[in-house]
Amino acid sequence: MGRDWMMLLQQNQLAKVMKTNEETERFGLALTEQDARLILKERNNVLAEQRRVEFGEGIAAKIIYEFCDSDYIDQNHYVDTIIRLQEIFYLYKNEMQDEITDDELLHLMKEQFEQLCFGDLDYLEGTCLAQFSQAVRAGYDGYKGSNGYGEYSKFDDRKRWDYELYLEALKDLCWR
Repeated sequence: MGRDWMMLLQQNQLAKVMKTNEETERFGLALTEQDARLILKERNNVLAEQRRVEFGEGIAAKIIYEFCDSDYIDQNHYVDTIIRLQEIFYLYKNEMQDEITDDELLHLMKEQFEQLCFGDLDYLEGTCLAQFSQAVRAGYDGYKGSNGYGEYSKFDDRKRWDYELYLEALKDLCWR
């Protein structure tokens, strides 16, 4: 009997991940059952690695729904990207000491992935979320009112390119 509920939970998780295809196919993304099983297997691995226990449906389907419309995810890298996003998610749930909700973290991740990282998972993990988690551990809780949106810019200390300066330099190059 003890293993029956675990099998039922795994089947339920697989069904939820496969159901995401109904939404993601319109963005040219789809998972096979084998893909979904791999994502869930890797989820279990990262949970063990991060020493986390999770009850319920898990985060895989939420990640898929959050990121499926990204310009930086294509079918060729879809499964690998979802797996890596799971790894990053659980790492930073730990790093932020579970102060941030799943939805807040997902929104923060997606916003930075699109607007600042331009699909670069290493930059998302090693820079954006690292800085933000440091702020959370130091006591920052301003994200609670924003649901995770628009928060990173408060901690971004990297100099970004200036659009006006770019246009000016471009004009100089064109008139030479």
